[in-house]
Amino acid sequence: VKYKESIGKGTPIPDLPEVKRVKETQKHISSVLYKEDLGTGIPTPLTPEIERVKRNQEHISSVLYKEGLGTGIPTSVTPEMERVKRNQENISSVLYKEGLGIGTPVPVTPEMERVKRNQENFSSILYKEDLGTGTPTPVTPEIERVKRNQENFSSVLYKEDLGTGTPIPVTPELERVKRNQEHISSV
Repeated sequence: VKYKESIGKGTPIPDLPEVKRVKETQKHISSVLYKEDLGTGIPTPLTPEIERVKRNQEHISSVLYKEGLGTGIPTSVTPEMERVKRNQENISSVLYKEGLGIGTPVPVTPEMERVKRNQENFSSILYKEDLGTGTPTPVTPEIERVKRNQENFSSVLYKEDLGTGTPIPVTPELERVKRNQEHISSV
């Protein structure tokens, strides 16, 4: 409310072409004005295509799709249909354990033992137990380079030892970029 108190009269400006275009677009977009000056339409003849679309709309309708359904033609149960039914029963989250029967024991192979050890290594709790001693590696120039890069990537250390910047002159191009950034800014 207070932002209008000291506005003043302002200077009227003529409607520029862009302002006129925006106002016309607003009229077209308006949900109130879009039916004004509608006039009468020209009736179109009922073509086979229009009839086809109407029939499709009736079939798609959630109310009318069962009207006039009639009786279906029974199909014989094929082996493929039986297979799909069995698969559906196996997929079911309720029935998949019914009639399970006795399993066949599988011998523990070296591969299974290796997978179990890997699973223990992947565990977020057990991965440090029984760590043992590591093999020291020499510090190579490559390792030093990676460490320096890691320090540069660090969100804490990236501003330490920043130094002074080199001032650059403000060019017309820089001013243009700054203005563009101001326009782009959501603030």
